[in-house]
Amino acid sequence: MSKKRRTMTIGVLAKAAGIGVETIRYYQRRGLVAEPDKPYGSIRHYDDQALARLHFIRTAQWLGFSLDEIAELLTLQDGTHCDEARVLGEQKLASVREKISSLQRIERALDGLVQECCAQQSDVKCSLITSLFDGVEENTPRSH
Repeated sequence: MSKKRRTMTIGVLAKAAGIGVETIRYYQRRGLVAEPDKPYGSIRHYDDQALARLHFIRTAQWLGFSLDEIAELLTLQDGTHCDEARVLGEQKLASVREKISSLQRIERALDGLVQECCAQQSDVKCSLITSLFDGVEENTPRSH
């Protein structure tokens, strides 16, 4: 007995993937998801493979990959291009680490500015606002 393949309309597919119908259509225009043939006088039907591809795209986006990078990863999906996929992963990891470092510098600068605000007891202009106009140094906190 053969197992019947599950098919879904685009609305059911969107709900199963947790995304909007227009997002699926956008992915189709970008070439990330195939648009199934439309039988004459009927509607298109998607299978579990389309759902798996949408889950792949969402997971890759969560990891910070752009749609262009995801398209590149999808071309490597047959499993024989592990080295190329690893290189893309290493590049994304380096980018994430750079962003983390930048966010830590921003955190230190804001922490210094907030501390400076809390330390002021006079009727002078707000040091945080003044610092934003003057430009903030990455090695904040500044001396009082």
